[in-house]
Amino acid sequence: MVLIPVQRFDSDLPLPAYAKAGDAGADLIANEEASLSPGGGRALIGTGIAIAIPPGYAGFVQPRSGLALRHGITCLNTPGLIDSGYRDELKVLLVNTDPNEPYEVQRGDRIAQLVIQKIEEAVWEETDQLDETERGLGGFGHSGR
Repeated sequence: MVLIPVQRFDSDLPLPAYAKAGDAGADLIANEEASLSPGGGRALIGTGIAIAIPPGYAGFVQPRSGLALRHGITCLNTPGLIDSGYRDELKVLLVNTDPNEPYEVQRGDRIAQLVIQKIEEAVWEETDQLDETERGLGGFGHSGR
């Protein structure tokens, strides 16, 4: 378990919360209303909070499956990366993929999930040749259907 300090900009909204015990993602709440036009309408929605993720961790903003299934609403730039040094308000970039129906975001709606993960900092080592693998040099989509 990791402690994440949270600064609220709106005390009427709940803090991020896990819907069920053991869930990986905590729900993020919309702090404002927005209208998403069909066929790609998008909006940057504030959550009313800022967080202090400790060094060695990062936050990843991910779509909510129910919004995607029922309304075609997902997050652009998914997963949205929140570095440990970021201290501004968390915002979620939503997009409406439904070709016909607009979607209205209401203040207080659960709009995305935030996953906090431990991360490793990579050390880059230049080499003249990489080790061989079963996949080899196959490019994007090369491993099959």
